[in-house]
Amino acid sequence: MQTQSLLIKDFPQDERPRERFIQNGPQSLSTHELVAILLRTGTKDESVLQLSNRLLTHFEGLRLLKDASLDEITSIKGIGTAKAIQLLAAVEIGRRISNLSFDDRYTIRSPEDGAKYVMNDMRFLSQEHFVCLYLNTKNQVLHKQTIFIGSLNASIVHPREVFKEAFRRSAASIICAHNHPSGDPTPSREDIEVTKRLSECGKIIGIDVLDHLIIGENKFVSLKEKGYL
Repeated sequence: MQTQSLLIKDFPQDERPRERFIQNGPQSLSTHELVAILLRTGTKDESVLQLSNRLLTHFEGLRLLKDASLDEITSIKGIGTAKAIQLLAAVEIGRRISNLSFDDRYTIRSPEDGAKYVMNDMRFLSQEHFVCLYLNTKNQVLHKQTIFIGSLNASIVHPREVFKEAFRRSAASIICAHNHPSGDPTPSREDIEVTKRLSECGKIIGIDVLDHLIIGENKFVSLKEKGYL
C-alpha cells in the first residue's frame, strides 16, 4: 500500500517555512524553503517542500533556475503556469535589485532639490502630511516615509517615530517636509517648535536634521534658510 506524502500542515508549526519566516526572518530559511513559500502549495502526491526540492534539483539550485523559461519551469510535474510566473517574477525582482546603483538615487544638494522631490505629491493634499526623507552620507534619498497626517503639533510629531526609521535605514541625515493645504508655506509657531525639537534630538543621537521644508501651492519655505536650523 502506497504511503501518502506529508502535506505542509503535517509538519510541526516551527518547521513550516512561513511560520519560521515570521519568527526568525528570511535568512533562517534554506533556498528550497524560500522557493516553497513562492510555490505556496504542493500536489496531492507531495508537499510543497518536496515539490520545491525537486524543482531545485532539476535546475541544479538557483544556478539554472534564474535563467529558466516559462516553458522549462512548467515542464516540471506539479508546477503550472501560475506557480511558474510567481517564480519568474521573484527572479526578475532579484535581478533588478542586484542591478540597482547608488547613482540611480535622487541626490539632494539644496532646499530646492528637496522641495522638487516632494512637491508634486504634497502640494494638493487636503490634510497636512509630515514626511521624512532619509539620506545616506552622499545626501542620496534612501527612503521616504509619511510619519503623521493631521495638524502639526510638537506633542504629536514624536522624535521617536521620526528617528526609528532612520535607524532602520542606517540613514546619516534627515530632511523633514510637511504641506500647508492653504497653499501658503509661511511657517507657524508649531512648525518652528517641531523643527527645533527634532534638530536637538538629532544632535544628541548623531543623525542631522538638514532641513524642514514647508510645501505650499507650487512654492515652499526652507526653515534652514530662515535660520531655524
